[in-house]
Amino acid sequence: MTKLEKIGAPLPATDVMPRGFAVLQDPTLNKGTGFTERERAALGLRGLLPPHVLSQDEQAARAMKYMRQLPNDLEKYIALNALHDRNETLFFRIVCDHIDEIQPLIYTPTVGLACQKYGHIFQRPRGLFIGVNDRGHVAEVLQNWPYPAGLIVVTDGERILGLGDLGANGMGIPVGKLALYVACAGIHPNLCLPVMLDTGTDNAELLSDPYYIGLRHRRVRGAAYDDLVEEFVTAAQKIFPGVIIQFEDFATQNAFRLLTQYRDRLPTFNDDIQGTAAVALAGMFSALRITGGKLIDQKLLFLGAGEAATGIADLVVSAMMTQGLTEEQALHRCWLTDSRGLVVKSRTGLAGHKLRYAHDHAPVGEFPAAIKALKPTAIIGVAAIGGTFTRDVLEEMARINERPIIFALSNPTSKAECVAEEAYRHTGGRALFACGSPFDPVTLDGTTFVPRQGNNSYIFPGVGLGAIASGARRITDEMFMGAAHALAHCVTEADLAQGSLYPALPRIREVSAGIAAKVAQVAYRRGLATRPVPQDIAADVKSRMYEAVYQSCV
Repeated sequence: MTKLEKIGAPLPATDVMPRGFAVLQDPTLNKGTGFTERERAALGLRGLLPPHVLSQDEQAARAMKYMRQLPNDLEKYIALNALHDRNETLFFRIVCDHIDEIQPLIYTPTVGLACQKYGHIFQRPRGLFIGVNDRGHVAEVLQNWPYPAGLIVVTDGERILGLGDLGANGMGIPVGKLALYVACAGIHPNLCLPVMLDTGTDNAELLSDPYYIGLRHRRVRGAAYDDLVEEFVTAAQKIFPGVIIQFEDFATQNAFRLLTQYRDRLPTFNDDIQGTAAVALAGMFSALRITGGKLIDQKLLFLGAGEAATGIADLVVSAMMTQGLTEEQALHRCWLTDSRGLVVKSRTGLAGHKLRYAHDHAPVGEFPAAIKALKPTAIIGVAAIGGTFTRDVLEEMARINERPIIFALSNPTSKAECVAEEAYRHTGGRALFACGSPFDPVTLDGTTFVPRQGNNSYIFPGVGLGAIASGARRITDEMFMGAAHALAHCVTEADLAQGSLYPALPRIREVSAGIAAKVAQVAYRRGLATRPVPQDIAADVKSRMYEAVYQSCV
């Protein structure tokens, strides 16, 4: 057994343990002042570190104290990123122990601002940047990665959160997502590879920014774009056999077709479509535990008609069909609105993903008018247009429903359809509310409501862990359906009593383990697993989870 195998890390290209200053420069090995006297002697570290040895607990406390003194969330993001760059184990220990406080800093909402300023705050590269200028050499680029990647999150930066085209600055999203895979589901950091496919940007502000880190030309589209994606997917499969590829924040016109093109060829999924769907469906299941209603009796009206809206609608339709509705009946329980109003069959020029939900109905131009016409039981905001769930919208939902279901899922916070306080106040405290960005508890007439994020981080880490644990050859919609049920099952009666439709975030590793077991069960049952079925699937999943604690190097 080599020294690197001994500390439990998937091996890099070379398994020779470095010594001296090289150890301190490797964030996967560095413990800083946490190296013991014995380790310092064996690894040639004497004199390179202050003499006092600190425990990991002491280091974590010091790092948190420093971070909390910083003036704003962007500075905290930068500090956490710097810690990640020098001591990976300590970084993940802090994220795991303080997930409520840290997740909004390393992911939504702060990651949106960080991506906007990525070139200005850039310190050290993380992951791989693959540009159209690398065509014909993508395999060589991937071979530069020193670890045997098991999970890739890839973006082209064209639709970052609700902020639009951020080009290569969108690398902050794969980096943040993979940090959550590690912290929330215990996937080993060395298995995680962030990738930016840089095909240019149509963002004029970035093209004129002297500190922009990406290719300085307009986006390449058509055959050249498709050829780059194909070369990347083919090379990734060859160099990292069995690798899972998560497509993230691609523009709608590419997201659906890439998912369709690759989903039956390798283990892949699009979190904006499928992860969002599963977390929203889980929230619906929780809301119905409060109302006592049935899913098949609900009518959903979406503000938005893109990846998230149709992804949620598709999974809701599948769930309704399992409860006895025909596909046609279930489809008519879901309605979309876009920039032109209600999506109806008489409209011309509808994009392919909208056609399934283009129903027979007179045209309706405005969202409030659509509510009055359709009388939905739930409205789901995924259009990234801030403030669109107005007082009139919320009051109308409260007028037609005893317990209106209000999901304002867009992020970052500036794009939220409404804030939690508005949802509760304008419905007299009757709203069953979920949000895409974090909000503080709201007290109204002596009752305190605790809104929780319908954040995809409840879903995708567990899905990835389950796929890795089973060696899944494909990632299917049935797996996301299982993930939604598993997440809803984790919501306690105490959660529901305070209006929380999701479990507390500090339980996320428990939640992810449960989701992973469900995903793995589907893989084994459907013959999609490449590993033998373990005697205890749940125990097998938990045994694979990385713990952010220092391991002995000697």
